Amino acid sequence: MIPIKSEEDLKMLNKSGKILSKIIHKLQKFVRPGISTIEIDRIAEKLIQAESVVSAFKGYEGFPANICTSINEEVVHGIPGKRVLKEGDILGLDVGVNYEGYFSDAAITLPVGRIDAERKKLIEVTRRALSEGIKQARVNNHLSDISYAIQRYVEANGFSVVRQFVGHGIGHNLHEDPQIPNFGLPHQGDVLKEGMVFAIEPMVNMGTWECRIADNGWTAVTKDGFASAHFEHTVAITENGPKILTN
Repeated sequence: MIPIKSEEDLKMLNKSGKILSKIIHKLQKFVRPGISTIEIDRIAEKLIQAESVVSAFKGYEGFPANICTSINEEVVHGIPGKRVLKEGDILGLDVGVNYEGYFSDAAITLPVGRIDAERKKLIEVTRRALSEGIKQARVNNHLSDISYAIQRYVEANGFSVVRQFVGHGIGHNLHEDPQIPNFGLPHQGDVLKEGMVFAIEPMVNMGTWECRIADNGWTAVTKDGFASAHFEHTVAITENGPKILTN
């Protein structure tokens, strides 16, 4: 069963999303050549504390950091560490917060200094794929309409959609039903209803869609070593269409 959020739940989730959006907006300004990902994590920790919220990730199933930092071929769940960003890299920032028991989750992929044209295209296609998916988060659509819209847009632009990792429901917990693949046929699965809240998150690879897990047991990396991008918003389904809570 996909949880349906009450009006009060949606008000609290909207507050959670606004706080998260503010944190990411501030955090992305620190992404530059020469900074390490652990430094970015420490900045994120201070920003999270300043907003009187809690990291949704730190300690979750043993995850050791406040945020995920995924560089180049790292798809998701990159662990902040000593690795220093350099000109031409791309960095995925994935951040989640718990505001008084209400969770929000969002991700953005950023250029580090100047990047090449193909990586620019990868970032832009992934960003737009998220928008295409969100457009389908409407009452009486099917869950897979979101998935199909993302896959269709990504593949039309010459990239591939990750299969092993998916979006998810969110609200009172970081991960709730349903799982939301970024691929599939349209008009399948649950019918969408007002009050459902989803974390929609396309992960898009420059080469093959296949991934493997790095030796740290957390970080997914592309099997062929080509770059990957990731965007995510927490989205509520309303009678007036999708509402991005982390915009």
